[in-house]
Amino acid sequence: MPRRPTAASPATPRPKSRPPPLRRPASPRPSRPTRRRTPPRRPSRPRRRRHPRSRSPRKNRSPSPSPRRRPPSPPRRGLPSPPPRPRSRPPRGPPRAAGFGASGAGLGPRAAEGGDATYVTPLVRKLAADNGVDLATVQGSGVGGRIRKQDVLDAAEAAKKPQAPAAAQSAPSAPAPQSAKAGTTEKVTRLRATIARRMKESLEVSAQLTATVEVDLTAISRIRAQVKDDFKAREGVSLSYLPFISKAAVEGLRQFPKLNATIDTEAGQITYAASEDLGIAVDTEKGLLVPVIKDAGDLTVAGLAKRIGDLGARTRANKVGPDELTGGTFTITNYGSAGTLMDTPIINQPQVAILGTGAMVKRPVVISDPELGDIIAVRDMMYLSLTYDHRLVDGADAARYLSFVKARLEEGEFGAEFGL
Repeated sequence: MPRRPTAASPATPRPKSRPPPLRRPASPRPSRPTRRRTPPRRPSRPRRRRHPRSRSPRKNRSPSPSPRRRPPSPPRRGLPSPPPRPRSRPPRGPPRAAGFGASGAGLGPRAAEGGDATYVTPLVRKLAADNGVDLATVQGSGVGGRIRKQDVLDAAEAAKKPQAPAAAQSAPSAPAPQSAKAGTTEKVTRLRATIARRMKESLEVSAQLTATVEVDLTAISRIRAQVKDDFKAREGVSLSYLPFISKAAVEGLRQFPKLNATIDTEAGQITYAASEDLGIAVDTEKGLLVPVIKDAGDLTVAGLAKRIGDLGARTRANKVGPDELTGGTFTITNYGSAGTLMDTPIINQPQVAILGTGAMVKRPVVISDPELGDIIAVRDMMYLSLTYDHRLVDGADAARYLSFVKARLEEGEFGAEFGL
C-alpha cells in the first residue's frame, strides 16, 4: 500500500523506468571438444582431523617407536605363496625343569650332568656317593622317574652280588632229522589198501553224523588215584580211563539197542545184536586194527581193563587171530591218547555207531554245590564224540545215549568194584 505524503515530507515525483545498463557485447566462445561422460564418483569418506593440540611442530617431533609395517604383497600368479614368518618372542622367566608338574616345584640338583633332568634329593645324592653308585645308571621308580632312596640301596646291593659269567653263545640248532622215506615211492600194503577201501565204502553206504558232549571225569580220577597202583601190581596192567568209558558205553547199549544193531536197506531188515561185542581201535606200526572184546557187557571195569591191555599188546605184536578182528557190534576209538581233543570218527561197517574219546584236560568249569551253590572249580574234562548212521539212528537217539554215558561217568559209582 503506497505511503501517503505528509506535510513534513513533501512528495517527490517517482521516476519513470530506468534504461538497461550498458553491457559489453559477448564475444563468441571457442568450441570445446566433446568429453566422454563418466559416472559420478562416490563421495570419499571425510578424513578424521586430529586435534590441533595433539600435533607438534615437525622440528620437535620425536621418532615413532615402531615404524609402520608394510602390508604383504599379494602372491604372484602361478607361484606358491611363501610361508608366514614366525614372530619370535623373547622367553619370559627362567625355564622350568621337565617332569615336575606345571608349578615347577621341587627344583634342585640333577642326577647327572649332560642333560639328565631327573630330580635327586641331597640325601639320595649323598647315599649314592657313600655306596659308590652312579646315579646315571639307576632307573628311578618314583613319580616322573625320580630316584628314591630304595633305588640307590637296590643298586648298591646288586653291585655287591657276584655276577654270573656270560652264557656262551649257543650253537645254531641242528635241522630236524628227515625221514628216510622222504623223496621215495613205495607200494601200498595190503592192510592199508583194506583200510582205505573200507573207510571209503563206509562213507558211501551210510549217512554219518557226529554228536559231541563234554564229560567231567573228576570222580573217575579220584578212584584211579586210589587204586591204580595196587591194581597194576595185582593184575599186571594199567588202569586207564578207557575201561571206565567202555563200561558206561556197553551199559548204554543195553538201554538203547538201536546203536547195537545193523541195517540192511536192500532186504529191508534191522538186526539187533544179542550181545555187546565191543571193538577197540589199536594203533600199530602197520596201521589201525580193531580187535573185538566178546560179551563186553558181562565184564566189570577190572575185567575190561585186563582184556583191553591184553588185546592191545597182542595186536601191536601181531599176535591176534582173524576171529579176534571180526564180529564187533560197536567200536570205541581213543584218539585222545595222541593229544586230540575232538574228532569225527568213521563208522566201521556194518555197525551203525562209533564212540571217540578225546584227551583229558584240566579246565575251570562252573559246578553246582548243594551247600555253596554255583562255584568255579578245576575239573578233569573230556570230549566224547559219537558218529552214528542216520539211516537207523536219529539225532535224538544219539543225544539220549550220550547223555546216559555222561551221567554214568560223572556219577562215578565204580568204587564198589574196587572195595571203596
